[in-house]
Amino acid sequence: MSPFTGSAGRTADWRHLRVKLDGGVATVTLARPEKLNALTFGAYADLRDLLAELSRERAVRALVLAGEGRGFCSGGDVDEIIGATLGMDTAELLDFNRMTGQVVRAVRECPFPVIAAVHGVAAGAGAVLALAADFRVADPSARFAFLFTRVGLSGGDMGAAYLLPRVVGLGHATRLLMLGEPVRAPEAERIGLISQLTDEGYADEAAQVLARRLADGPALAHAQTKALLTAELDMPLAASVELDAATQALLMNGEDYAEFHAAFTDKRPPKWRGK
Repeated sequence: MSPFTGSAGRTADWRHLRVKLDGGVATVTLARPEKLNALTFGAYADLRDLLAELSRERAVRALVLAGEGRGFCSGGDVDEIIGATLGMDTAELLDFNRMTGQVVRAVRECPFPVIAAVHGVAAGAGAVLALAADFRVADPSARFAFLFTRVGLSGGDMGAAYLLPRVVGLGHATRLLMLGEPVRAPEAERIGLISQLTDEGYADEAAQVLARRLADGPALAHAQTKALLTAELDMPLAASVELDAATQALLMNGEDYAEFHAAFTDKRPPKWRGK
């Protein structure tokens, strides 16, 4: 995303999220524990707008997405979203569904790694938010459920039919999206849905450790790796290797590449600047 901004300043207060910035690591917490962090229209919009702001600022080098209380996120609020959408016309429904997709695109396209710290339930839209992250760090209580067909909708919601086969394969994705059955942590790790399985109660802590490791590393290299992973999903090999070559040529002309060589020569750790 472009770093150039218009007249509006940075948002100081996010009504539907809790946001903490600490030395390049942003922690965004879904904070409706009494509702298992069920998402509202406002929560979706805040996530979309927050990711855009953080992407423009270029101060964040890693982001942890977490949920307060007993679970990560139970999906869209039944009363505030499902009930409300029953009274919407087609144009309003299209606007809403496009907004949820914009959140997923923002997670995939922001120039920093996103880590979902999952404990308890990650259901419906909550499962897709975790799926869209670059890393899913979870403890044994985690369970993922893509529940869209259970409410009479397509399992391909918010990009799930695009992302899930690329993470777990078409066979597993078909089962998960078609049947909507929960996948508990041991199976989720086995099929590749979980990046790191922690001890009970340590998902948030492990996600912070990973975020700090990423934030202290070569940020531009991480950003370009993420961009290539997304862009090359649907490219032929010839286009992919050409894009890789152009990207490496740019990075080889950067400060971090030269800093690695200087640090190696001096027998010291590199001082990454993200440039």
